[in-house]
Amino acid sequence: MRVTVDDGTSLAVEAAGPDDAPGLLLVHGFGGAKEDFADHVDEFARDHRVVVFDHRGHGASDAPADPAAYSLDRLAADTRAVADALGLRDLRLLGHSMGGMVTRRMALADPGRCAALVFMDTSATVPPGLDPEIVAYGAEVALTHGMAELKRLSDGLDVLGSEAYRRVLATRPGFEAYVARKWASLSPVMWASLAREMSTQPDETSRLAALAQPSLVLVGEQDHTFREASRAIADALDGPACLVVIPDAGHSPQFENPTAWHAAVRGFLDGLR
Repeated sequence: MRVTVDDGTSLAVEAAGPDDAPGLLLVHGFGGAKEDFADHVDEFARDHRVVVFDHRGHGASDAPADPAAYSLDRLAADTRAVADALGLRDLRLLGHSMGGMVTRRMALADPGRCAALVFMDTSATVPPGLDPEIVAYGAEVALTHGMAELKRLSDGLDVLGSEAYRRVLATRPGFEAYVARKWASLSPVMWASLAREMSTQPDETSRLAALAQPSLVLVGEQDHTFREASRAIADALDGPACLVVIPDAGHSPQFENPTAWHAAVRGFLDGLR
């Protein structure tokens, strides 16, 4: 289905599960897609209304040409619009990486909208090691030379690579092609605008004390960029919060150790009843 938000951008959305069940909205990260959670949707949909969508500039959603159409706050507004359009109640919101930053912005802007939060491999400030000057150079490459050239440079840096991720690339049939399809769908304007913002965003760690709902913080054991940042989020949250480090996993534990990741999320959801 499609959800058109207030600025006319149309987002690609998928939903599964009973209409009257608690809502579970899964928010993908920078360069990701709604299919990043596809392995787990059917099981969660047994007792949740599960919704996934492509951020603007990603996947099958519209990609506005105006750089001003992209910001973390804009993506947070899109996320709320999707939740409202589908009538999600008792909302459990899970955000991965940039999606976790979007989750933070949405929860802080409207603390009562979410019944529970899951922050996955994310940060409440500039991710450690993310150099604004390098990001600015990458943005210029994306805008002037295209995403293929940016991918060549990014692959050389392998910023979020891990042994676990390389294992999935080597052993999961079709996964490398899926990663390539995701990259091919990305808007260079989106990449440049959001990468710049993420590399210069203010530190909102202290603001997390305003969030009193039950929260789960997940991070892959091999995700060295976000492991301490995830611990800082768990320490800052005011409500009941639990940090779970997923073994044998890097930045995308839902792919790299799906059994342990699913067990952690399922255990959290079951504990909300």
